Amino acid sequence: MQLSNCQEVHIKSYLKVLGTVQDGGVPHLGCLKSCCQNLSDNEKKSRKVTALGIIQPSIHESILFEATPDIVSQWEELQSAPKGIFLTHAHMGHYSGLLHLGREALGAKKTPVFVMPKMKSFLQQNAPWSQLVELNNVQLQKLSAKNTVMPLQKIEITPILVPHRDEFSETVGYFIKGPNKKVLFIPDIDKWDLWEENLIEWLNQVDYAFLDATFYSREEVNYRPISEIPHPLVKETIALLQAEPSSLKNKVYFIHMNHTNPLLDRTSPETKWVLSLGFHIAELGQLFEL
Repeated sequence: MQLSNCQEVHIKSYLKVLGTVQDGGVPHLGCLKSCCQNLSDNEKKSRKVTALGIIQPSIHESILFEATPDIVSQWEELQSAPKGIFLTHAHMGHYSGLLHLGREALGAKKTPVFVMPKMKSFLQQNAPWSQLVELNNVQLQKLSAKNTVMPLQKIEITPILVPHRDEFSETVGYFIKGPNKKVLFIPDIDKWDLWEENLIEWLNQVDYAFLDATFYSREEVNYRPISEIPHPLVKETIALLQAEPSSLKNKVYFIHMNHTNPLLDRTSPETKWVLSLGFHIAELGQLFEL
């Protein structure tokens, strides 16, 4: 059940959307297109890099998915220092916010950061991330694929390997199991048909799915080879799911949208078309019961 803001205090555990855009943010550096140049101040403020939070307000506990360049404002939304940060991979929008935990900023004390083995080695062996480990700003907690951890009461988190451009680390999505609801979070993947898992089978298991929607169509990146930045186009994901019942489509929330993606514009024809088919587009501040 998606919640309104006034309901959040009555729920023991809920998920909050803390950001919906791709690593480079919006406005995007060097972008002279209308998608960045014609934004209102409110639009600029609402376009944070993709992250999710799980919050248990009655006991003032939380966890954070991704350490983004927008971590300062996203951390505040959690209402308490997170008991853990779960990273998906070593691309800039997903871990660079860890720098704010260092001595130049927060000077955090042993914040648990949950990572896969290659990601753990990358952070330990490369500056400036290694300093966070040496100074005990973070404590790296090693995850393994399909092995579940419970960082909060009644919240189970399971990493799922996905194919992506793994220059520095492996890439995972997360299966999140709360007391009442289940969530799939895959902000980055190369293509669904390259994945050893079956997306439709996963969607049948969960209540909400936040899926990679970096690009709506190939035309957005006509200035760069798509092979350098592969993602499942929104049109491709919709085609894959077109024959499925509306109850399954209704679980999908497109997230991690590039600055060029017309789904960021709530008035665009592309947005209206996607919504008319029964899918959703993630929005900053959305709340979901867990």
